[in-house]
Amino acid sequence: MHIHIDLQNTIDSQLLPKVTTIQTWLLTALKKINANFEQPEITIRVVSLEESQQLNLTYRNKDKPTNILSFPFEAPEMIPIEELDEFLGDLIVCEPIVIEEANSQNKTLESHWAHLLIHGLLHLQGFDHVEEQQAELMEALEIEVLNELGFPNPY
Repeated sequence: MHIHIDLQNTIDSQLLPKVTTIQTWLLTALKKINANFEQPEITIRVVSLEESQQLNLTYRNKDKPTNILSFPFEAPEMIPIEELDEFLGDLIVCEPIVIEEANSQNKTLESHWAHLLIHGLLHLQGFDHVEEQQAELMEALEIEVLNELGFPNPY
């Protein structure tokens, strides 16, 4: 399995992990949940505080920027889903918040990037943390994947 990443670096970040590194993280997560894809595709958009806040307000009714937003792909009605089932969706990451959180939580920037991207990918695959049981399952998966990648428990 190979994952295609459409990386949109709207803030010209110099701190963004390499695409090959992100691919490794996301493929490890997909394998952990036994996702059955041949060539999955995902868009990762790195945005400013302002764009994050606008998207968070528009789609979550929260008037503040956030670290990551996940938008699972929804196929247009006129196109059979079988033709597009490799499209996973979009992850919108606000790098200034990623940096701020990594610093305030005494994490390396790389481990926080990995955690947030894996967290977002799990959302794209239908995982959630609204209810306690769902949250425990999602967190356990994140911890397992991060451990496999050599990162500490983020919680």
